[in-house]
Amino acid sequence: MKNFVQIGDVLDYTPGAAVASGAVVVIGARIGIAVNAIAAGETGPLRVKGVVELAKLGTDVVAQGALLYWDADDFRLTTTASGNTLAGYAANAAGNGATTAWLHLNA
Repeated sequence: MKNFVQIGDVLDYTPGAAVASGAVVVIGARIGIAVNAIAAGETGPLRVKGVVELAKLGTDVVAQGALLYWDADDFRLTTTASGNTLAGYAANAAGNGATTAWLHLNA
């Protein structure tokens, strides 16, 4: 295919401020996960597809397949859409009291 550019699981990203390895980055209407530390103004890789484990709001009850949103103020996933960025869907269930969830990124 002559117009193929890349698979798309990881995209290049140039932050305005330094980003720590493993940090969630809001990119427009989606999120990415820094594969390694990225210095301000330097280009580095963001994972935008795949399954990752991230912090979640402990009181949310998440069913497998439920949409999850990134709460950038509290640095965690939530089932609350309002004011948050769509991150993907739950790759597994995570009940009340669970503080992490498996997220299928941007799906």
